[in-house]
Amino acid sequence: MHTILGAGGVVGRETAKALHKAGQTVRLVSRHPVKVNENDMLHSADLTNGEAVMAALEGSETAYLTVGLPYRTKIWREQWPVIMRNVIEACARHQTRLIFLDNVYMIDPAHLSRMTEASPYGPVSGKGAVRREVAEMLLDAMKTGKVRGAIARAADFYGPDNDKSVMVELVFKNLHKNKPAMWLGNPDKKHNYTYTPDIGRVMALLGTDAKGLGRVWHIPSSEAYTGREWVEKIAAALQVKPRIKSISRGAARVFGLFNTDVRESVEMIYQFENDYFLDGSDLEKHFNFNATAAEEAIKSIITADFGKTG
Repeated sequence: MHTILGAGGVVGRETAKALHKAGQTVRLVSRHPVKVNENDMLHSADLTNGEAVMAALEGSETAYLTVGLPYRTKIWREQWPVIMRNVIEACARHQTRLIFLDNVYMIDPAHLSRMTEASPYGPVSGKGAVRREVAEMLLDAMKTGKVRGAIARAADFYGPDNDKSVMVELVFKNLHKNKPAMWLGNPDKKHNYTYTPDIGRVMALLGTDAKGLGRVWHIPSSEAYTGREWVEKIAAALQVKPRIKSISRGAARVFGLFNTDVRESVEMIYQFENDYFLDGSDLEKHFNFNATAAEEAIKSIITADFGKTG
């Protein structure tokens, strides 16, 4: 049994698809789980409740922690450590392997231009500090032998059927409406993205191949392009003009007075004020895994979300 904790988000869905394709039995766990594959098993649970997590993981060979909490620092501080503690305890009790989907918020900004698994931690945001705390909880549990597991780190997401992607919301959707794309930070800095179906494939790979356990892996991601280059590629695929407007840190602070989502993003704009590249070459070499090319990913998003086949 392979159990996905936080199965309602895009990564949970993509992981379920990849596991089903690999012939695995899948249990989906969330507050209100919905089947992804016809034979999925459903289990309702609140991951902040230790007893509920313990029950959800009973009989599980591998667990995948893919939960996406609301993008609020206060909620992250309150809930992430509780969830990670509950999941570690349940995995230890049931002898369940744990694959945790992480991001790169804890990495020192001086290393953004090439983030490898060896890049030092040095979070400069509240959200980054929380992610460092929960990652270290799991790394410590793995080091002491309490649980067997792995951490998979992704860059910012993009992919089909994903209403949580800043790229999709501010670039694809605006260009589709023949409006200028909105780009956070400096549009002349490079940035790469992780394609959500690739995340699902990597999660399933790490959960079914024991040689991936015991360490952090960076998920192979797209090539790095400047914001302007991304807009040009997406506009060309949509057959519209590549117009772009950048949102500076100062402008985001002003917008944030009226919009909580924008306000919560201000502390993360540093990632778009510097070149940003997640290096997944180690996993590529170990597992012979290739990331989906940007052009193919862009086409799939446009086909799925806007009904265009180009």
